[in-house]
Amino acid sequence: MFNKSLPALFSAVILIVLAAAVAVTAFAVDVHQADPRLEKAYRFQKGGWTYVHLEGSPSEIGFQHGYLLAPEIADGLDAVRLLGTHDTQRDWQFFRTNAREMLWPHIDTEYQQELQGITDGARAHGADVDLYDIVALNAFEEVPDYYVPWLNKREKQASAPKLKAPGHCSAFIATGSYTRDHQIVIAHNNWTGYLDGERWVVIFDIVPQHGQRILMDGYPGVITSDDDFGVNSAGIMITETTITQFEGWDPNAKPEFVRSRKALQYAQSIDDYVRIIEDGNNGGYANDWLIGDRKTGEIAYLELGLKNTPLWRTKDGYYVSSNFARDPKLIKEETSGFDVTDMSSSMNARHVRAEEMVQHAKGTIDVKFAQEFLSDHYDSFEKKEQPNERSLCGHVDASPRGVPQWERGPYSDEGAVQGKATDSAMAAKMSFVARAGHPCGADFMAADFLEKHPEFAWQKPLLRDMKAGPWTVFTVGQKEFTVGQKE
Repeated sequence: MFNKSLPALFSAVILIVLAAAVAVTAFAVDVHQADPRLEKAYRFQKGGWTYVHLEGSPSEIGFQHGYLLAPEIADGLDAVRLLGTHDTQRDWQFFRTNAREMLWPHIDTEYQQELQGITDGARAHGADVDLYDIVALNAFEEVPDYYVPWLNKREKQASAPKLKAPGHCSAFIATGSYTRDHQIVIAHNNWTGYLDGERWVVIFDIVPQHGQRILMDGYPGVITSDDDFGVNSAGIMITETTITQFEGWDPNAKPEFVRSRKALQYAQSIDDYVRIIEDGNNGGYANDWLIGDRKTGEIAYLELGLKNTPLWRTKDGYYVSSNFARDPKLIKEETSGFDVTDMSSSMNARHVRAEEMVQHAKGTIDVKFAQEFLSDHYDSFEKKEQPNERSLCGHVDASPRGVPQWERGPYSDEGAVQGKATDSAMAAKMSFVARAGHPCGADFMAADFLEKHPEFAWQKPLLRDMKAGPWTVFTVGQKEFTVGQKE
């Protein structure tokens, strides 16, 4: 009986596999032939990341982005909506109104077309979004943390929640005698809440109609990296970390998400990048920018405030960044009292550790060292290994102190949610290595966290596990095809 039924079982399995292949092929035909805008676009999964190739005019790139990432955009928007409304105590209509009335009029036509394309593509694939949802999503780093505190202060709202520009990220850039091959090495890990950070796992390969090709990490539905790590085909390599406790906003200027995307797309030199990122500066998402030019080996550090924008540059040296401001004038005029002497703070403790690691590795810094830097758990204040808010690989959820400078309470579920690194040789191929999840490889388990910390139960509907993937190399034009997918 067993022998007679085996061929029938085998035939049934074959039929199931063939049916699945036909379904995948049908989807590929639907995607690539039903709408010619999608002909050059594709996506695949690797190492915990979603790689997306986009190519064409601004509206075509937007449509491809929206269509291919429609489920992720809808999900990512839900997370941003929950965070923004909870933290600011403003409803989502507030964000949509500001998107329409304050942000949209100051967006370049090229990026208006791309944002409209994202909306159209997402809707074509079933996402319930409109243009001003997408614009508000793109401003999710600058409106809640920069515009709203400015507005509350201006309107003298005593009952408003305490909001301060938070710190995001640990990073370094080095060149000359500091690196193994005397060329540039750059590295960055993104610090944010695990609710949105678990979703910040897209690799964008963008071939725009005008400007440079881009390889960057990013958040679904957003036209710029937003945690800001990327390379372009002109050899420009960039990253940044935010300036803690920054205050300042210009409602009549250009959104940061537009300026940062434009700078990476059009810059062919450090001077280009600085000029473009400063043009129309609204003060939103104020950052310390680390910029390298593979062609010259020069690196730069731009402290981009609203009133103060000092720039340092060198062909033999390094810059580290961990959300501290280094310019005394900027600290005095544009922060709410950032304390450079408090060595117990996350920013200053990581600054000390970053300096120590880079100086100790002088002459040997490479991408392998960069991965070690991004994964480091040494607490320079208590002088011992322990993952917490003071380690370069941040684990605020392990800290009974939280980060008061960012208005983050004890055991807040945030920290380093992914890491990236590259060097001049990789950048010449438009390539970098990235790890989804904690760069150290630790996993965050949502149910365990919520059981221990019920004060964060408001996140329960959307908070998910954040499991670390492997360090994975990504390169422009990379393809990984499934059965029936069109090449």
